[in-house]
Amino acid sequence: MTRPTLILLATLGSVALLGGAFAFQYIGGMAPCQLCLWQRWPHAAAILIGVVALTTGWRGLAWLGVIAALVTAGIGIFHVGVEQKWWEGLASCTAGSIEGISTADLLDPSKDVAAVVRCDAIAWQMLGISMAGWNAILSLVLAGIWVKAARAA
Repeated sequence: MTRPTLILLATLGSVALLGGAFAFQYIGGMAPCQLCLWQRWPHAAAILIGVVALTTGWRGLAWLGVIAALVTAGIGIFHVGVEQKWWEGLASCTAGSIEGISTADLLDPSKDVAAVVRCDAIAWQMLGISMAGWNAILSLVLAGIWVKAARAA
């Protein structure tokens, strides 16, 4: 495959993963946790990198695509570890904390106090792998495609 084709494939991979995350949120009604949100940003960066690389032809951008894919894969791996209780996650999304919410707001029925979306609870899984796990696996595949694009003639 040519470099532009590989960059397009990697870019569309991030589009698909980011689109899937938004579909689970807005169509499936599954609110993302903090780590889920963090996993989205590198995909957005990879999409931007891909578009710029395809329009300018600058081959060095593919290495930035590798970094973006590896960052989201790393966050996904960390997230899986939190879900599996291999290590502690962020205090803001694993303890069900209501820190920062006043007692008055908690007791006021007119206030909408959203529940904390826990990072250590698996909201959805397929074949025994959570969304964070699938993001990590597929992002590592995308990193490989970016590497191949960066090395392509």
